[in-house]
Amino acid sequence: MSLDKFKIAMQYAMPKHFISRVVGKLAAAKAGALTTTLIKLFIKQYKIDMSEAEYSDPAHYKTFNEFFTRPLKDGVRPMAEGDNIITHPVDGAISQLGDIVDGQLIQAKGHDYSLQALLGGSEDDTTPFLGGKFATIYLAPKDYHRIHMPIDGILSKMIYVPGDLFSVNPLTAQNVPNLFARNERVVAIFETEIGPLAMVLVGATIVASIETIWAGTVTPPAGSDVFSWNYPTKGENAITLKKGEEMGRFKLGSTVVLAWGADKADILKDQLPETVTRLNTAFATIKGSEEL
Repeated sequence: MSLDKFKIAMQYAMPKHFISRVVGKLAAAKAGALTTTLIKLFIKQYKIDMSEAEYSDPAHYKTFNEFFTRPLKDGVRPMAEGDNIITHPVDGAISQLGDIVDGQLIQAKGHDYSLQALLGGSEDDTTPFLGGKFATIYLAPKDYHRIHMPIDGILSKMIYVPGDLFSVNPLTAQNVPNLFARNERVVAIFETEIGPLAMVLVGATIVASIETIWAGTVTPPAGSDVFSWNYPTKGENAITLKKGEEMGRFKLGSTVVLAWGADKADILKDQLPETVTRLNTAFATIKGSEEL
């Protein structure tokens, strides 16, 4: 058995939820000097550029989670100019992107999966995105782990979908069928000027939690039930987020999947699989607008 096949087999065999809960508790612990030592080792291992962080001293962070979701300094991710620009929501790398064909998204070469399954199983939630565009962005351990809005939006719905906790790294995406539609995830659907926009925050092995700015940590009761929440899109209780504003965060890394409807926006030609992404840089142009 090759090393890659062994790694995949181990993921199927190991108790991923239990391991993730244990790691989550450790990451939330205030362990003083031990926490600082672990953070320093992590910075060295993954070559993290702490000069971009608002607080560059590892000792500033009381828990590993505080360090992992560290804020950036003001101005280090300037917003791309142009009201017609849809921006990258995260630091990371593009895994796959393109057209949503017959309700299917590309996971990796030879692997497609269902958009309806990804969004939690509702046909009504899926229909607005059929024939549209999608992009999958992988966040590595070294990356900034807050997720921001790629366009102005008003939250209309959130869906929690229970599932597995496979790793979401490129090796796993190439070898585990339906990876993003089988892992635990949180779906946020926004009303925007290009119609509905779905932002899917996918969980993974040792991801301690997924948070949103309106709901905090999203942790419904354990089980196989899908939970959903509808939000008012008008009035004083509407949750409105501007392009570039934070909408959520990962503790210990994962993947974001974006989707929007047909004939709404064009992905820029220089955006390709494996392209490194940087928050607030240009990703797509609104349909009918002048391309960069």
